[in-house]
Amino acid sequence: MATLLFYERPVPLNADIHRQTRLGRLNNDFRFCQATNSIPLAAVEFFDAAREFPIAFTGREGEAPFPIAIVGVRQNENLLIEPDGRWGGRYVPAFVRRYPFVLAEKENAEDFNVYIDEGYAGYGAQDGERLFTDEGERTPLLTQALDFLSVYQGEIRRTRLFVEKLQALDLLVPRVLEVTRAGQSPMVLQGFSVVDEQKLQSLDDAKLLDLARTGLLAWIHAHLMSLANVAVLADRLGAPAGGEPAEGSVAGSGAADGAAKADMPKPRGKPKPE
Repeated sequence: MATLLFYERPVPLNADIHRQTRLGRLNNDFRFCQATNSIPLAAVEFFDAAREFPIAFTGREGEAPFPIAIVGVRQNENLLIEPDGRWGGRYVPAFVRRYPFVLAEKENAEDFNVYIDEGYAGYGAQDGERLFTDEGERTPLLTQALDFLSVYQGEIRRTRLFVEKLQALDLLVPRVLEVTRAGQSPMVLQGFSVVDEQKLQSLDDAKLLDLARTGLLAWIHAHLMSLANVAVLADRLGAPAGGEPAEGSVAGSGAADGAAKADMPKPRGKPKPE
């Protein structure tokens, strides 16, 4: 399995191996994702995310771009994580909320399995909730998690179609964002794309009407409005421990840090533990 941002030891969920495994709750402790400065987003999340984060598109060379919420301006730093581990904003992206579970395609690409991160701080907690009953049936905890993964995976498919439309219309352009603070040199964020407003406005009426009727235009506008949140990141930015960093890029690229097949497969059925 390809690297998945803050997933440390993802393994296939297995009813026999994990029959007695318990998961403890982290009680709003999000320090597991404090070392990433961007988080993948499904397009359906844009309306909530746009109120707090800049939304951009990023992807490794040769891969389709994918939407991300920019949550930091330095490598390995999530500015939304408070010192006590709390999430310092109103909206928590679904990519974070599904943790410690993740989907992975099987080799034949006809189905997909559920993985669980054994590096999760609550993994194996004695006072946690079980994933399976003694008979190997799913507990309510696991059932809820699988339902969430199924819905999330469907939204990822819709997001990919949305990005394909943006590419077909040639609306995505490379962009550099500057994070400025009073009396200090600007910090530069690069390595991502945004929708070009001039290209959007130059589309003919038929194409604009199609975007509006399919709901994609609303997602585009949410994305564009979100870029003003660079100033919000600047407000959250404290003095770095080792001095001012050099210009950097957004960490993580593509769907789930480039792990499109390992993380966000196209829907072909219900997610299944092995």
